[in-house]
Amino acid sequence: MPSTRERVIQAVAALVKGALPKAGHHRNEEKQRTIPAGGYVNVDDGDPGEPEVTLNPTTWIYEHQIPLEIAANASRTISAEIRLDTMMQAVGAAVAADRTLGGLCDYLMVQAAQTEGLTTEGAAVSRYALVNIVAVYGTTDPLN
Repeated sequence: MPSTRERVIQAVAALVKGALPKAGHHRNEEKQRTIPAGGYVNVDDGDPGEPEVTLNPTTWIYEHQIPLEIAANASRTISAEIRLDTMMQAVGAAVAADRTLGGLCDYLMVQAAQTEGLTTEGAAVSRYALVNIVAVYGTTDPLN
């Protein structure tokens, strides 16, 4: 059985895939040079950070930051900014609808996005966003 950390990351990836079913989905990939028509999403493992530890029973409580990279191209009728914003709103709504990942974590939240333009010679106008999803969860063993 995967560790709690891995199950949380997998659940976040599944949540994002459900929110953005037309996008190309990846995990721990480098920033892509080409963006599919439905957009691009990459879920990184991120950093669980330094845990708080409670005793009796010993429990490590993490605020795990899971970076989510989202990219979108402009279409003939919709700007890259609007397409990216729509994708980020879908992720935000999915997180709001399941703040515990079905009971796997205590709380799930998103942080404000950092956005930038992507420029590749001869490519469509594109926008990129980095969104941190923060999962708060506890485990009785930090490696399992």
